[in-house]
Amino acid sequence: MNLDELRTFLGEDWINTLKLIHSTLQSDIDLLNKTNSAILSHGGKQLRPLMSLLVARACSGGLTTADSFRFAAASELLHNATLLHDDVVDGSSERRGVPTVMSLLGGPASVLIGDYWLVKAVDNILASPVHSEEAIRIFAKTLSDLAKGEILQLQKSTCCDTDEEDYLRIIYSKTASLFEATGVSAAISVDAPAEMVEAVREYSISLGMAFQIKDDILDYCGETILGKPVGVDLGEQKITLPLLGALSKVDDDMAAMIRRKVLQIQDHPEFKEEIRGFVFDNGGNEYADSRLQEYVKKAMDSLGMLPDSKEKDYLAAIAEFTAKRDR
Repeated sequence: MNLDELRTFLGEDWINTLKLIHSTLQSDIDLLNKTNSAILSHGGKQLRPLMSLLVARACSGGLTTADSFRFAAASELLHNATLLHDDVVDGSSERRGVPTVMSLLGGPASVLIGDYWLVKAVDNILASPVHSEEAIRIFAKTLSDLAKGEILQLQKSTCCDTDEEDYLRIIYSKTASLFEATGVSAAISVDAPAEMVEAVREYSISLGMAFQIKDDILDYCGETILGKPVGVDLGEQKITLPLLGALSKVDDDMAAMIRRKVLQIQDHPEFKEEIRGFVFDNGGNEYADSRLQEYVKKAMDSLGMLPDSKEKDYLAAIAEFTAKRDR
């Protein structure tokens, strides 16, 4: 499966969602319009709105509603809002292979434009005449999770004592919670029964967890991935699953020494390659991949509640794509 094939399959539903995203962002300020257009032209995979439309159709026998488009658009607007904010938090100069808004216009502008995208996401949710109250609660929880996940990750980076429980909480909060909101809001947009909503929730969370674990594996592999250099997370003193997997294979003294080197990495950037080598030598990526496969299986198993359809097949294919992607 490739994502262009999926866009073609969704046809008018995809076109309507893109039109809504573009029209939502229009303003009377030239700088804002030019910046928004630049962001949209490098829009990445757009996996969340694609998944959203598939879920709506899979739960309804192929039908969508105006709320399906609103909530799919909201998921993409909210996702990009968080990226604009993250670039400021992380000091990122490049994303998706192009300069960030922060690097071009400065941190305050990136925050303000992120706020604009966030408000426009909320506007789409509130435009629902039937489901707005339920959907706003779903997305509000995600915003709370995102903030708490960022703060917990920041706290852990100052002492480098992250364990696997901490890690799973962080990636649920920062990544899987938005996948959850995307899937669940899509299901309620077509009035899916409760058992379908819960199946979609499990699928979406598992997919989001798998997606982030794959990102964290990629951060240790290759030359350049995701439009940023390899090892960015390690350089920010973030302990992710590949390193946790490697740490689990060595004695306490060795693990403590590696954690101290992560803590000192900003003053000793030469430690980065040493720690990456430690991960490779102790099967860290293989450990993370095994957990990744568990979440992919859980995602695919949860689809058993949905009726057979091409949309259901594509949702399964997205889970497989998440595990196999190289960027």
